[in-house]
Amino acid sequence: MSSSLDYDVKGHLHAILDSLPAGVRLVAISKFHPAEYIEAAYAEGQRVFGESHEQELARKHEALPKDIEWHFIGHLQTNKVKHIVPYISMIESVDSLKLLREINKQAAKCGRTVNVMLELHIASEATKYGLTPDGCRQLLEDGEWRGMGNVRICGLMAMASNTDDERQIRSEFMQAAALFDEFKQKYFADDDSFCERSWGMSGDWRTAVECRSTMVRVGTAIFGPRVY
Repeated sequence: MSSSLDYDVKGHLHAILDSLPAGVRLVAISKFHPAEYIEAAYAEGQRVFGESHEQELARKHEALPKDIEWHFIGHLQTNKVKHIVPYISMIESVDSLKLLREINKQAAKCGRTVNVMLELHIASEATKYGLTPDGCRQLLEDGEWRGMGNVRICGLMAMASNTDDERQIRSEFMQAAALFDEFKQKYFADDDSFCERSWGMSGDWRTAVECRSTMVRVGTAIFGPRVY
């Protein structure tokens, strides 16, 4: 690993960390970046990294320190769940009851309880994944999740629209925050583990923090353009 690479990652990482208020954690999005970049951030104390492809994640998990907390942030197919459940720390992208059932099933086989977040679709792009607000309400209201002993719903994840309109981004994040409050009061009032609000990426994390995010997912601003 070259010293220039090491310095670059360190500098960008600390620029983010030094700007985050207390109570907001950084998920360093390492997808499509080599292990050397993750090692540079790890050497600075970063332990939470986000990946979105099962095979790439498996390679990195095998090669890198075992105290890394891996977050799965991409669209997860049910047939891939069994491969990541033995070691994943958080699945942020649960976008259907079918997926939640499969995570619970595979986690039970491993004797684990897997932390998950429900992914909201609040952006204007139809191509983005996630539960609509009403779809998320219905999933929680139906209550099947209450009998799933091997998943723990820890909060909500959301992505804002890909736009330069800061007002729209702020409005979408505040919509997500309001939904978190609604669900917390109605379904998780006595559950301290339902506490995470994961929104904000490289282009909008500062706005997300102002909109009550507890977890920002930043990749490009730390690691630069994708390497492969």
